[in-house]
Amino acid sequence: MKTPLSLALVFVSVFAVYCFDHALSTTVTYDHRALVIDGKRRVLQSGSIHYPRSTPEVWPELIWKSKEGGLDVIETYVFWNYHEPVRGEYYFEGRFDLVKFVRTVQEAGLMVHLRIGPYACAEWNFGGFPLWLHFIPGIQFRTTNDLFKKEMLRFLAKIVGLMKEEKLFASQGGPIILAQVENEYELVEWAYGVAGELYVNWAAEAAISLNTTVPWVMCRQEDAPDPIINTCNGFYCDQFTPNSPSKPKMWTENYSGWFKSFGYPIPHRPVEDLAFAVARFFEMGGTFHNYYMYFGGTNFGRTAGGPLVATSYDYDAPIDEYGFIRQPKWGHLRDLHLAIKHCEEYLIRSDPTHQQLGHNLEAHIYYKSSNKCAAFLANYDSELDANVTFNGNLYFLPAWSVSILPDCKNVIFNTAKVVSQRILAHTTTANKLILSATSWSWYVEKPGVWGNNSFTESRLLEQINTTKDTSDYLWYTTSINIMPGQSKEVFLLIESLGHAALIFVNKKLVAFGYGNHDDASFSINEKISLVEGNNTLDILSMMVGLQNFGPWFDVQGAGIFSVVLIDPWSNKYDVSAEEWTYQVGLEGEYLGLDKVIHANSSVWIKGSVPPINKTLIWYKVSFLAPQGNGPLALNLTSMGKGQAWVNGQSIGRYWPAYLSPSEGCTENCDYRGEYDSTKCQKNCGQPAQTLYHVPRSWVHPGQNLLVLHEELGGDPTKISVLTRTGQEICSFVSEDDPQPADFWILNMGFGSRSPEARLTCEQGWHITSINFASFGSPQGNCGAFSVGTCHANILPMVQKACIGEEQCSVPVSTANLGDPCPGVLKTLAIEAICSD
Repeated sequence: MKTPLSLALVFVSVFAVYCFDHALSTTVTYDHRALVIDGKRRVLQSGSIHYPRSTPEVWPELIWKSKEGGLDVIETYVFWNYHEPVRGEYYFEGRFDLVKFVRTVQEAGLMVHLRIGPYACAEWNFGGFPLWLHFIPGIQFRTTNDLFKKEMLRFLAKIVGLMKEEKLFASQGGPIILAQVENEYELVEWAYGVAGELYVNWAAEAAISLNTTVPWVMCRQEDAPDPIINTCNGFYCDQFTPNSPSKPKMWTENYSGWFKSFGYPIPHRPVEDLAFAVARFFEMGGTFHNYYMYFGGTNFGRTAGGPLVATSYDYDAPIDEYGFIRQPKWGHLRDLHLAIKHCEEYLIRSDPTHQQLGHNLEAHIYYKSSNKCAAFLANYDSELDANVTFNGNLYFLPAWSVSILPDCKNVIFNTAKVVSQRILAHTTTANKLILSATSWSWYVEKPGVWGNNSFTESRLLEQINTTKDTSDYLWYTTSINIMPGQSKEVFLLIESLGHAALIFVNKKLVAFGYGNHDDASFSINEKISLVEGNNTLDILSMMVGLQNFGPWFDVQGAGIFSVVLIDPWSNKYDVSAEEWTYQVGLEGEYLGLDKVIHANSSVWIKGSVPPINKTLIWYKVSFLAPQGNGPLALNLTSMGKGQAWVNGQSIGRYWPAYLSPSEGCTENCDYRGEYDSTKCQKNCGQPAQTLYHVPRSWVHPGQNLLVLHEELGGDPTKISVLTRTGQEICSFVSEDDPQPADFWILNMGFGSRSPEARLTCEQGWHITSINFASFGSPQGNCGAFSVGTCHANILPMVQKACIGEEQCSVPVSTANLGDPCPGVLKTLAIEAICSD
């Protein structure tokens, strides 16, 4: 059944599409309170979705789920390195069809904040800059360098011009209401001195000169000159103040979680804290807020930045990497957005009035008139719950929470009371296909130089300047001559700027070294055995994403910078300045083994059982995709480190062999108190990622081709292909929980409505069974409920209301469910299965 919220959203969508189809011009300005759209201040919720981190086929669904979640605006970066891979040659197709993405947002009736940059950061390779930029003689990035400014302005003008040609700015009837120049420059500005200050002013002037007719912002830029709006990025922005009293309080990056890195635990941000941060921001005068990310997606191919950023960019976002709604995060935030929307007419009319309610307790009131107001009641103590009196009424405020009162009387939302449904990820059902061990082919790389395009130098070369990022791989090869009488047992000391390296002596693997995201450099100190005469030393240096953040990040290097032999008497022999032979890339890359057209190449070896746990080996297999329309996942737990392709499309780098530290995670994280990315970590002692996203549009009926390049060694016969077919959902709602925010009617309140337990399946799935239903005092947590001492058996009622439905609701009241224990506060608990 349609809820009032979904009906309202349908109306807004139809109206918006009508407006956009008729190209109604929209003016966008701002004042000290808010963005002003067609003369009216607006309170806006926004969410980041990066178009290349998904596929065009799923853009409409992602945007629809964002809209259903209560968003008004979609925010995205623009990725220069993929739009202009060669200077003057532009690419706007497939996942990089920016115009199509903006139009898709427009068709959904939402607005767009276009963060042109062109520096993105975003854990994206080289921060979004094309590598050819690095090789312009004399260039210096992000400073008052004429060469850089010329190229930056040229690209800014290209994107602005493209948006104007397609009539996508608001003044043209399009959805773009904001544009961004630069990105978080304040964090590195100190390193550039006066030149940095001059660059900020130049970037602002350059942006304004492009005449977009919409406001420009600079995020996290305290010295952004007028009329550029400086905005806040961070986990909390309630204390942020713009640098001018004429600018609104805007939050462009509220981190819904954090990104994954190989070798690190998985970050998690509790929704209670995220909702608290959002509510506090609007409580204290904010009017534009953006989640970074609302949908994170996937770093396909070699797009991941670095060093060592994982392929998954899930970000613990309200919509997960595969496009499924993450509960209770999505639902709790949707309710928050609706509660704030009920206050919009008050928020845009006045500045807040502050009222202290006690220690770490306060209220902010927004008046529409002397007797009409909306209020936010906050308890920002990290431990103590409190009862407060406001306007003569008593309110309970859990620690680290905000209650929203759209009429200064009734609480329609509290950030700490999560009544939206939950999903048990560990009970998600899936079709699983284990790849057959009888259909594999393979190709083994030989260590060292493999082609006639190798070259020699009498020094160690920096890797990025050598490979120009055409490959993750660079071979360093030299010879070591052992004279009669010299020690054959020596220590090999290798130092690298990053990111990983395999060491071969006389074509045998002797060592593997690697860094981490915070420090990609590493050293290897390995005892090796040489033979009299000539010995070969082959080092395969491997990149895992180019640096994307920091001052002068564009000149940070990678690769081997020192190779020393130490004999038993501590004599050192520095071979760094000896003659080295270099080979860019792997032979398999040169042969195109990842491409479908070479699937039948004669270089592939076929056999009944493929080699396992072997270094530098390519694998190939055909598979049938599991039935269904949903996305797929490759389970690569059995593999070591490498890259994978499906039907010639790169699904990214994998590294399940890199385990996170065994300590630093919490079983039950307390959301109370300030959050940082290390507070609520999960999966200690486990890989950061084992499942790798394969978009459904990348596979087809019949045989599909999977190719892997394994660097360390693994067992490909244990790889499986998964697709999600169902999930267990549950709801836990008490009689004293707030009624759903969409029941609230301005000037009328809730009427006689009661709280509701709501269950919703993913679109296209239906509730197929009810595993538990009790009204009274049910015990346990979602997935492990049990009947308490007070219990009404309402299973038949819930089954009748919900089975076969995509969504259902059950009012939580004794009038509806009976009263098994009068005078006792009762709770309704339901567990259900959704299936396709």
